Order: sequence, then structure tokens, then C-alpha cells
Amino acid sequence: MDRSVAGASALFVAILVLAAASLCYGQVILSPLDVVGAMTGSGDPTLSEIVWAIRLPRVLTAVVAGGALGVAGTLMQALFRNPMADAWSLGLVAGGQLGVGFAVAGAAFAGPAVLLFLTSFAGLSLTLGAVIGVAATAAAMAALARRVGNITLLVVGLMLGFTAQGLVSVILHFASRVGGRVFSGWDDGTFSAATTADLPWLVVPVVCGLALAVVNAKGLTALLLGETYAASLGTNVPRLRRSILAATVLLAAPVTASCGPVTFVGLIVPHLARRLARTARILPLIPLAGLAGALLALGADFIVHLPWEQHFLHLNAVLALVGAPVVIALLVFAPAMRSSD
Repeated sequence: MDRSVAGASALFVAILVLAAASLCYGQVILSPLDVVGAMTGSGDPTLSEIVWAIRLPRVLTAVVAGGALGVAGTLMQALFRNPMADAWSLGLVAGGQLGVGFAVAGAAFAGPAVLLFLTSFAGLSLTLGAVIGVAATAAAMAALARRVGNITLLVVGLMLGFTAQGLVSVILHFASRVGGRVFSGWDDGTFSAATTADLPWLVVPVVCGLALAVVNAKGLTALLLGETYAASLGTNVPRLRRSILAATVLLAAPVTASCGPVTFVGLIVPHLARRLARTARILPLIPLAGLAGALLALGADFIVHLPWEQHFLHLNAVLALVGAPVVIALLVFAPAMRSSD
């Protein structure tokens, strides 16, 4: 059996098992029969509310968001030829934060009617704000990547993140109380905020981004060997770059809008996908990265929502425990990173 197919099958089975466990475990522990009864409507109405309104949307959000970030990271690492590139490390998430922050603040200052629209159509409003912020940051980082090395690019991305956090705090300080409530809790990554009604605002752009990634996968593989080689095969390199950036925006922006800043998934998943597939070709990496990202995000969310005695863990704290050692290993042991600046 092909390594990519075997790896994808194993990841898919693991996702199903972990999704089932996530529906069972939480502050209220349910048996598999309880979950089946809740989903079929034949069980306790209270348990049905827990499964349908809380746990199932959270599981679906984690799967879609993790998969989107995994694919986005794969595209960015190939486009920038940087093994540490992803939506978070290059500042795209920070741009999305700023976009959402300005949308909230603008609505708060514009008056009650605009703020009412924002609260009534929060999914659309936050997604549009995040798309604008992520797109602007992606264009800026793409231009900067041609002038500086890998490490400098990463430092700039991280500094953008710190700057965004400061600006968002200032924005919320001056926003109205209602505007603050729209934004409250969003700036700490979580898969629990999205409801069933919010899922289309997450799923539709992600599906479009995946389609755009698949269409351009062959050209991006050629670009890994250099612009001259890609052009010799008939690839329109500038258009390819724009398409990959557009796919990245469609993948990362709705996740940022729905879940807040989720770290490390897009950074470490592409490396796992390449190890599973034993190839640098982008097309087989896309499903592997999507499945691996979904599994990592779902696993982290499962740990967060175990019935701890006192408080929930933070999602990004769990992801950092996995992602930070990978970043350190890349910086210390990857020759390309050490010699890039």
C-alpha cells in the first residue's frame, strides 16, 4: 500500500476514535450509549443539549480548523521555502487579530445600528475583518521574504504578533462594553466559541481554500526547485504565488475569526506529513497535512476539556508543549535554518 494512503487511513481512524472520545468526555462524562441516544433523540434531553449544542460543534470546529491550519502551513513552507513558516509564525494570525479588532472598534464607534449589525452577523463580520487583516499581512510578508532571510522573516512575524496583541488591547480599551463583549474571549484560541450556526462561515472558505490549493499543487511542487525551473515547465510564477497566498488566506482567516489565534498546528503538521509520505510533492501532502492537523487540534482540545478538578487548560498552552520542542529542534538541527541568515 502507498505510504500516503496508509498514513491517511491511520490518521482518519485516529480522528474518528478521538472524536468519539471527545463526545463522551468532559465535565459531564457520558457513556457511548448516552451519546448515541443523545444524537438520535431517544435519550435524556439534557444530554442531547450537551452533545448537539456544545460538544459536536466543538469537535467539528477542531477538525476543520486543525485541517485548514495544517494545509495552510504546508503551502506557506513550500512557498517561502522556510521550514518554520506558518500562519502564526509569519504574523498572519496577528493580522487577522487586528482586522477583527478594528471591525469591532469601528462598529462600536459608528453607533448602535452598526454595532447591532455586528452582533447579529458576528460570523460574517469577524470573518471579513480577519480576511482583510490576513490578506494584507500575507502580501507584506511575501514582499519582505524576497529581501531577508528565514530567521529575520520569522522574527518580523513574531514581532507583528506582539504588536497586534498590544493594539488589540488598546482597541478594546476604547471600544464600548457591547463591542468588548463581541471580542471577549476571542483573542485566546479556543474551539468552543463556534456554534452550529457559525460553522458555515468556517467551512465554506476553508473548502474554497483547499480547492485552490489542490489546483495549484503541481505548480507549487515545481517552485520548490526554483523559479527558473518552474517557469521552464510553463508555470506562471507570479500568478502561482498570488493563488497560493489566496488559498492561505481562505484557510487561515476563517479559523482566526472563529477560533482566535491557534498556535503551532500549521508549524509542526507539515513536517509530520512529509515524514509520513516521504515526499516533498504538495498534492499528496495536502490530505495528510489536513488529517494530521485535524488530529492534533482535536487531541489538544480533548486534553483541554478533560474533567480537571479546578480549571480548564488553555488550548495554546497544550499546543505549545508539543510545538515548542519542534521549533527548538528545527532551529538547532536544521542546516537550512542555521545558514539562512
